[in-house]
Amino acid sequence: MGTPDFAVPALRALHAAGHEIAAVYSQPPRPAGRGQNVRPQPVHAEAERLGLPVRTPLRLKRDEAAWEAFRVLDLDAAVVAAYGLILPRPMLDAPRRGCLNIHASLLPRWRGASPIQAAVLAGDPESGVTIMQMEEGLDTGPMLDRRAVPIQADTTASTLHDALAALGARMILDVLARAPEAVPQPDAGVTYAPRLDRNDGRLDWSEPAIALDQRIRAMTPWPGAFTLLDGTPLKIMRAAPERVPGAAGGRAGEVLASGRDGLLVRCGEGALRIEQLQLPGRAVLDAASFLRGRPLPPGTLLGC
Repeated sequence: MGTPDFAVPALRALHAAGHEIAAVYSQPPRPAGRGQNVRPQPVHAEAERLGLPVRTPLRLKRDEAAWEAFRVLDLDAAVVAAYGLILPRPMLDAPRRGCLNIHASLLPRWRGASPIQAAVLAGDPESGVTIMQMEEGLDTGPMLDRRAVPIQADTTASTLHDALAALGARMILDVLARAPEAVPQPDAGVTYAPRLDRNDGRLDWSEPAIALDQRIRAMTPWPGAFTLLDGTPLKIMRAAPERVPGAAGGRAGEVLASGRDGLLVRCGEGALRIEQLQLPGRAVLDAASFLRGRPLPPGTLLGC
């Protein structure tokens, strides 16, 4: 049971390992891409490629027919990874070994919808995957396995997503084989990662450069970090914080230097060297190439 790219490696691993997959559940096809053509979700598309039956209910709450259709599958276990629909109690109780969730965080830190982005945004030194026995609470179930992955200075939500998706696929095979004893989550250290929207990518230049770098990496690839240039959104794809003598005391968002080495922008603390950026409808460019076509001399103010 899964929907986005994050769940595809687990589906492939279960299939390759020879598990009998009675059904694949995914959210319904939706419009996507520039043409907004209706497309199956990544897990749906992969299941069809593997020749597996797919079910795409729009909702499960109070749908007793859907509960019964799930129950009669006579499952040993249900593997859930970023499915996106809440499973009601009758479905949680139906498989003999319950519903096992591949969650992209080191629970109980970052329960909720966007744990990968939240870990990068907060500057956490590590993230990881927890295999959890699902219950009705939001990511509150007991843990069956938990493994960490370091977050490096250049880690983005995209690279962390791929690492955790691969790790989760390996872990679920191990959990199904070993059937480890479930361990309750600790009461301390609970944090929540809310669902993101596009405005979460907007840069506030009054923040420290380190925090802005974390936001850029956390919002890559979606919703994307951006500032405003003469009222036009300017997407920041890659940057690095720097300590610059004399950077303090001026206006946050002011261009300090521009040229071959990128675009240096004053922050609330330190400065951010922008290395890669993009205007709407244009290609992604390194800063030097961008500046040849759109000079931003020192004193230019971003964010307005």
